[in-house]
Amino acid sequence: MSAALRPLPRVSVVTPVWNAEATLAATVASVRAQTMSDWEMLLVDDGSSDRSAALTRTLAAEEPRLRLLGWPENRGAAAARNAAIAAARGRYVAFLDADDLWHPEKLAAQLEHMARTGAVFAFCSYRRVDAVGRVLGEVRVPASVDRVRLLHGNVIGCLTAIYDVAHFGRVEMPNLRRRQDYGLWLRLLARGGEAHGLDRVLADYRVGAGSLSANKVTALAATWELYRREAGLSPLQAGWCLARNATGALRRRLPR
Repeated sequence: MSAALRPLPRVSVVTPVWNAEATLAATVASVRAQTMSDWEMLLVDDGSSDRSAALTRTLAAEEPRLRLLGWPENRGAAAARNAAIAAARGRYVAFLDADDLWHPEKLAAQLEHMARTGAVFAFCSYRRVDAVGRVLGEVRVPASVDRVRLLHGNVIGCLTAIYDVAHFGRVEMPNLRRRQDYGLWLRLLARGGEAHGLDRVLADYRVGAGSLSANKVTALAATWELYRREAGLSPLQAGWCLARNATGALRRRLPR
């Protein structure tokens, strides 16, 4: 049955795929293991040069809730995620990169938390793990954050974020090479209100030497670009927020 003929899912899971042959199957398996089964997962192959595209087709043949998008050239994570957001059919849009993992109760726990609190934008705590799954630490989250506080540091892990399309519409990420997820959170919070945090570890973020966040100097430069281009901050405001951001990021990553 084509996606257009299936009942609308409750959650659309957005997953950009680029050279993720080694990790994608486990990522998809973590979504298939969710206790809340009313979802679709959009896999967007972003011009992979390995066997990722073929793997997405194999996985989709086994799981009708997977939907495949993509193109032959690499356009970047923002383009891939935005293509999935535009195609999403669910009331809620959630994010999971092709090398990260959800715990089985992730969606159920967050949706229950959103229903109980009236949240339209939510996130949760998560673990940082290495390539073989060893736990490096936990990133705990506050009960809520507004746009002003978020400018001082991104406390929302992309693999934990979920927002209500019925409230916001399909809001896309800014076209930035890095920090596009942070830019989306700021766009959502610019409309007012808060993002609600669930301080419960429900996902694993895989830390790799080749990840975009591995180079801290490059990451700080990307955050500066976000503050100036997307958030519209003055150089003085951007410098102040960048200093707060760097301090907060270090504190969140200390072992607990």
